[in-house]
Amino acid sequence: PLLFLATVSVGLQGPLATQYLWDRLGAERGYHGHNDSGTAGCGNSSAGPDPLRQEVEALVSHWNLYINLGGFFASLFSVTLLGPWSDSVGRRPALILPAAGIALQTAIYLLVMYLELHVAFFLLGRLLSGLTGDYNLVLAGCFASVADTSDRHTRTFRVAILEACLGTAGMLASIGGGQWRKAQGYINPFWLAFASSLAATLYAAFCLRESVKQRRPARLFTLSHYKAVYRLYMAPEHPSSRWKLALYSLAFFLIVTAHFGAKDLYVLYELGFPLCWTPDLIGYGSAASYLAYLSSLAGLRLLQLCLEDTWVAEIGLISNIAGLVVISLAATTPLMFTGYGILFLSMAATPVIRSKLSKLVSETEQGALFASIACVQGLCSLVATGVFNSLYPATLHFMRGFPFLFGAIILLIAAALIGWIEIWDSKRDYNAFQDAPRAPA
Repeated sequence: PLLFLATVSVGLQGPLATQYLWDRLGAERGYHGHNDSGTAGCGNSSAGPDPLRQEVEALVSHWNLYINLGGFFASLFSVTLLGPWSDSVGRRPALILPAAGIALQTAIYLLVMYLELHVAFFLLGRLLSGLTGDYNLVLAGCFASVADTSDRHTRTFRVAILEACLGTAGMLASIGGGQWRKAQGYINPFWLAFASSLAATLYAAFCLRESVKQRRPARLFTLSHYKAVYRLYMAPEHPSSRWKLALYSLAFFLIVTAHFGAKDLYVLYELGFPLCWTPDLIGYGSAASYLAYLSSLAGLRLLQLCLEDTWVAEIGLISNIAGLVVISLAATTPLMFTGYGILFLSMAATPVIRSKLSKLVSETEQGALFASIACVQGLCSLVATGVFNSLYPATLHFMRGFPFLFGAIILLIAAALIGWIEIWDSKRDYNAFQDAPRAPA
């Protein structure tokens, strides 16, 4: 429930804040052309680009970049401090703080809208949320508590349930938020975002059961928490875990970057020629992309009955690669939806990797581990936005869907890494079995 509520709040805020910036900065520059028609790139192309619109687009993307960078760097320090701290004092304090931070950020956004304050206050709200750990710490805390309370056999599926929560909440927020804004403006959906982040804070404070069994008092502001994250990768208990941790983290980085990058471009791709989708079709497309979380959960459960986790992840990556290739070539609506359909197992790889990583470290290092994974995920978001949003306009003249092909190539590298680790592991187990002394007949 905590992850669901926090995701609804964050999922509502992202697109609405961007659209508010668009309207507000556009009004200040005297530009009132709306992008709600759903025909961007499909209108009268001979008219040429509108310089005022381009100026507003550039301003919005710059402010978005400042806000996201501010939030990321502030949370980078707080997540790597609070994550390892939660290994000692328990998960609850490390979940109450970021949920309250998200509520504070939403309250500041509401003030900006009510009082028409300068949009720089958005950055202030994001920085304050970042200093309390932001959404990344909610993710780290929730995944760490699942690792605390699950055994090695059920962990992958339990982690997948959390990821399905992310998808369901994201779907509700993206579709509901868009329709609501069209009907009633920005303020009411933002009140829902505030209410859900407040509910998440109260749930963490009063309803959440503590999952750390042996709690002990620990100082918060000390370098030892940062050292715990460093030790995890540089001096683990078992030397063979070190390179596995590094390679799985790299595979996770590649998969999530490709996932975020493609997600960033779906709407832009659907609005442009030849698809020219209307807002309701874009809503259905968004729902179809989020449905992959639920279908991946069901697929993961079924495939686990007959396959090792690693091969389930590989099948998930094949589904993802095939879906992106079809989408990159989609020139008609049915083909685009076919691409979304092929992505039905695309979210099966990340829970497997989270679970594999969590099994490589001891019980007292889960907080440090998931804090570092949350930071990697934050970095993925920044890299994906930068790379894919630059690649899209640069490759429009020869292939509109090229960024999706690029994403598929990145996923191929991740699939090769995961397969290589599994083959190396099974070789080592086989050699160990061969070298083991046999009992006399």
